[in-house]
Amino acid sequence: MASLPTAQFLSLFRTFSGKSCPPRALAPSLNSNRRTVATIHFTQRVSKSNFNAKPAQATLNSSFIIEASDTGERTLTLREICQGCVPEHVLRRIEEVGFIVPTDVQQQALPVLLSGRDCILHAQTGSGKTLTYLLLIFSVVSTKKSAVQALIVVPTRELGIQVTKVARMLAAKPMEPELEQKSCTVMALLDGGMLKRHKSWLKAEPPTIVVATVRSLCQMLEKQIFKLESMRVLVIDEVDFMFNSSKQVGSLRKLLTSYSSTNNRQTVFASASIPQHRRFLHDCIQQKWTKSDVVHVHVNPIEPMPSSLHHRFVICNKYERRQTLLSLLHSDAPECGIIFVGEQSEKSKKAGNAPSATLLVDFLKTSYGGPDILLLEEDMNFNLRAASLSEVRQRGGYLLISTDIAARGVDLPETTHIYNFDLPRTVVDYLHRAGRAARKPFSDQKCCVTNIITSEERFVLQRYENELMFHCEELFLQTQC
Repeated sequence: MASLPTAQFLSLFRTFSGKSCPPRALAPSLNSNRRTVATIHFTQRVSKSNFNAKPAQATLNSSFIIEASDTGERTLTLREICQGCVPEHVLRRIEEVGFIVPTDVQQQALPVLLSGRDCILHAQTGSGKTLTYLLLIFSVVSTKKSAVQALIVVPTRELGIQVTKVARMLAAKPMEPELEQKSCTVMALLDGGMLKRHKSWLKAEPPTIVVATVRSLCQMLEKQIFKLESMRVLVIDEVDFMFNSSKQVGSLRKLLTSYSSTNNRQTVFASASIPQHRRFLHDCIQQKWTKSDVVHVHVNPIEPMPSSLHHRFVICNKYERRQTLLSLLHSDAPECGIIFVGEQSEKSKKAGNAPSATLLVDFLKTSYGGPDILLLEEDMNFNLRAASLSEVRQRGGYLLISTDIAARGVDLPETTHIYNFDLPRTVVDYLHRAGRAARKPFSDQKCCVTNIITSEERFVLQRYENELMFHCEELFLQTQC
């Protein structure tokens, strides 16, 4: 792994990308008072002996990995990075809502994206990946053209609603007379939505940007309600989850190869967890999901989770878990927290048993006098799920009991406490559950992830610790037997 100064890194990047962008868009991403590390995977290699040679003299091979780091220099603002590429009214809007200083992923990925390269955004939960790809989209779409120009594919309705809200906020029509122009329209084509109404909208005047779940999207594409021939940007959010879902992977592959061509679009994959990312990068090129010069931007590869998270565990037998959770809640007194429970098994459903999430809600409502207790699980109908999330966002304090449906992309920045009532099934699930806390950029607020486990599950948690490189402290409760 080679380490280059920012200026040399960007010089090499310009040489290999073969594409230009306004100077400010490719300006060095400089950093003050902290060290930023990003691993950039190209599909060209510079031989080690030539790293110090001039970029034009560098030897090209099959793959290229650079670690770019900066120390002690001024950080460019989001406006400075995007100036000349992103419309002025969008830059004003991000400043109005407080997005001034770029996060690490924005700092490292925006120059790559604004130069036109396909990209894999691989960064911590809550790191700003959504705003990163939305800024790219607004840099390339044109409101003068009546066609779908950008498509964002998400795994769940909840994440889709969230992304749509941010996109519409950025797309809001400018009020100044000198900036009068047609507004950029954003459609949410999500499971459980009113597809008949969307069908009429798509035929009358196609939206500029579509945020869609795979199933609803494919229904429209198969019926030829709209086409993707004018699509400029395709984003697949939570890409690892989508490829691991047996229900979605077939349609996703078809979307990447049949409904549109990599030659006519810029492709962006995003996730906090991309297991075997080198293999995935290879597959992207071999399967023609991306162009051959795709760039893998891996931010903070040595620290997969935010450092402000404090991990704990409590050992108890399985019959004491509810009382243990109750003791933890009384001790921590969280204002905003999420309690994750496992999905109900098919065997339990067939036996007519109530879901453990429902039983836990009933228990806490009668035993705990803290903030309002709300439920979110996959088997709830879409309206109830939307109502639960809406209620959570509107209240000053909440305790959300949820299955893993809330673990992917749902942004509740006030959350400070995560409780794993049931241990996650995989290390990736642990990463995403924990990532629902510590989501305020540049905040030093300490947040807790607490695992309630049996002694037999301790080795599983230790494996998660080793793979995600964190330390989990044992907690002893006085109320325990």
